[in-house]
Amino acid sequence: MTTTINNEHKKLNAPNLRFPEFQGEWKEERLADIADLYKGTGISKDQLSDDGEPCILYGELYTKYKSETIREVISKTNINNTKLVRSKANDVIIPCSGETAEDIATARCVLNGNILLGGDLNIIRLHGYDGAFMSYQLNGRRKYYIAKVAQGVSVVHLYGEHLKGVKTINPCLEEQKKIASLLALLDERITTQNKIIDKLQSLIKGMEDNLLDNPLWEKTYLRSFMQFFPTNSLSWEQLSYKEGAIRNLHYGLIHVFQTRGINSASLPMIKNEAIPKQYTLCQVGDVAFADASEDTGEIAKSVEFVDTIEGDTICGLHTIHGRDIKNRTVVGFKGFAFNSRYFHNQIKRLAQGTKVFSITANNLSSCYVYLPDLETQKAIVKLLKAYEEKLLVSKRLLEHYEKQKQYLLRQMFI
Repeated sequence: MTTTINNEHKKLNAPNLRFPEFQGEWKEERLADIADLYKGTGISKDQLSDDGEPCILYGELYTKYKSETIREVISKTNINNTKLVRSKANDVIIPCSGETAEDIATARCVLNGNILLGGDLNIIRLHGYDGAFMSYQLNGRRKYYIAKVAQGVSVVHLYGEHLKGVKTINPCLEEQKKIASLLALLDERITTQNKIIDKLQSLIKGMEDNLLDNPLWEKTYLRSFMQFFPTNSLSWEQLSYKEGAIRNLHYGLIHVFQTRGINSASLPMIKNEAIPKQYTLCQVGDVAFADASEDTGEIAKSVEFVDTIEGDTICGLHTIHGRDIKNRTVVGFKGFAFNSRYFHNQIKRLAQGTKVFSITANNLSSCYVYLPDLETQKAIVKLLKAYEEKLLVSKRLLEHYEKQKQYLLRQMFI
């Protein structure tokens, strides 16, 4: 936005995107000039309880509170200490410590007063400024600066002294409140969308577990119908998303796929100089298991190639490549069956290791699945894939809302 002064154009100190009823420049101010800075007092996790007074711990700012405002407090404590710090409505809180500088630069506005603010929390008590607006600003344009002034290596620290010099650029209080209200509505929609996704994921998992764990069907060991093939050990450095003739499924990708069935279109390619001398090409209906994981819940997680495979595709590092050579299953069924609870419980008993757990093709062969007739398999696949498609649509919608929020944070602040 520009204004004409003495026939010269001067750029206003104002954001690119603004409500039409507001004009004039925003004012640059240090946090020390517009707020008092405090530190919370110690409340540890072992002091949390099912009843007592509501409280907030610093770790919850990363894991439990996703929007810039805290409306409902999750934790409680019955600790009896009159020296504990309590919130005032409109307080902004930022962690004093964290694993990374980016995590530590996480601001949240506490909308309610009299909340116990515990261990390792910086408290910004504003004078005539909107806390929600300030939280959006600190998490947007100011986040890089806050992360920069944090100190530490393995554990990063951020204290009130560091925050005093943080510069903010603010409009009048009325405009602050209107900006915060708009972003809060978007946050509310993002929260709702996350709940929809969580419910769909729980529904799919519950259906997968309850439908497929059926002892009335034929108990069939994998060794009776599955063949396993050798895989390569190519690292990420030997793969490329830009060049190559053969696509490669790295085990790390298996852990992040959002559906049980995949195609090869999104897989990286093997650099020409790294193509292995021997390999087995994947076919539609083949399954790839992750043979290693730090989490027993992820060991032997599997995906099935359910769509046309684009060009040559092979399985790579820390994967087990399996194929139904007896045509006992329809395409898509194995992806659900091999990720079901009853099948995974067998895997956990066979997994080996301490920090990293692993499984072998031989161990997989000793596991079993319950197989209904092919028509029943088709019906199950059709049902579960329909819900997976709903889940993907819901996740794409969430991504849209989150991109919209990031756009507004860039355009509505300086």
